[in-house]
Amino acid sequence: MDARAAARTRGDDARRESLGLLSAELEAAALRVLRRTWADLDWSLFRSRMRPPALELVEDRSRLGAWRRDSRTIALARRLLADHGWGTVVEVLKHEMAHQFVDEVLGLRDVPAHGSAFRQVCEERAIDARAAGKPAEGRPPAGAQERVLERVARLLALAGSPNEHEARAAAAAAQRLMLKYNLEAAAAGAERRYGFRHVGRATGRTDEARRLLANILAEHCFVEAIWVPVWRAREGKRGVVLELCGTAENLELAEYLHAFLEGTAERLWLEYRRAGRVRGNAERRTYLSGVMTGFAETLRAQGATNRAEGLVWVGDRDLQQFLRRRYPRVRWTRYGGSRRTAAWLDGCAAGRKIVVHRGIHDGPSTGARPLLPAHRG
Repeated sequence: MDARAAARTRGDDARRESLGLLSAELEAAALRVLRRTWADLDWSLFRSRMRPPALELVEDRSRLGAWRRDSRTIALARRLLADHGWGTVVEVLKHEMAHQFVDEVLGLRDVPAHGSAFRQVCEERAIDARAAGKPAEGRPPAGAQERVLERVARLLALAGSPNEHEARAAAAAAQRLMLKYNLEAAAAGAERRYGFRHVGRATGRTDEARRLLANILAEHCFVEAIWVPVWRAREGKRGVVLELCGTAENLELAEYLHAFLEGTAERLWLEYRRAGRVRGNAERRTYLSGVMTGFAETLRAQGATNRAEGLVWVGDRDLQQFLRRRYPRVRWTRYGGSRRTAAWLDGCAAGRKIVVHRGIHDGPSTGARPLLPAHRG
């Protein structure tokens, strides 16, 4: 590259940075990953029935993506990479691939772009078929769904009581309320709408504490949990993130519990270290695993009480089918656990004492965002 070309590249990158966009180098890396992602999705969702299109990033403020039949191109808005997580980028890519499938595989060209054929293709693969806007990561609850969450929020507010007995009783009541709500909804046989959310940060690997937290959410929040690969576009690195699938109200509560437990576990670790029980961070992951293990034991004990009262959750087959439509080919992996050191045992003891309550402030000081915020996006 000559001096003038290098100067132009630096100038272009500076302009992009001022607009909050990725550098040309990071965009090129993201495009390479998108091409591999397209191939993976064609194999898993469309049974390798399509020819690879051209993929490009464009300046487009009116829409997030487009399938261009004449040039066989899927165009994605640059702001997708800059303003949204990789999960949203992939959902938009899936949406445009569904258009490509209707056009090139089904051969339906004189039909409405978002008509019945397109909606069926999306339904069969759990793809968001809406014509505009960001893909729905679990639609905001309304009506009965919102009312039950408000009741849960009130109970969790009571769970902040300094009286340990009252606090645990309120938290248990919130858990029982969601169990009864889901049992009644399943018994009614009404159609339930499912969505997804990515929770927590995308990281290069998962540790035991994060995997235990995912298991807690899947076991007690009426959601399905799966680790999915992502591309950390601003870092130019691969990673994984936890995806939850479920109804809007269950996703709302699961996301809240995820943030609450992550923040609480970190706070407990800092207090443990400040108390002089350990030096440095060598035992951090072991302690956090203990915290999650201890909290899971508390929830299972409450679950035994609910079962004794005849409240038994046997799972949601429709939700499991929704997950299989999103991910027809899932790979299972086994992991070893942390060493059962004194720090792990101390973490377990601390985890058993956790009482979930409603967070007052959003941010690192509490680790939990408010349940049912006043202004919903």
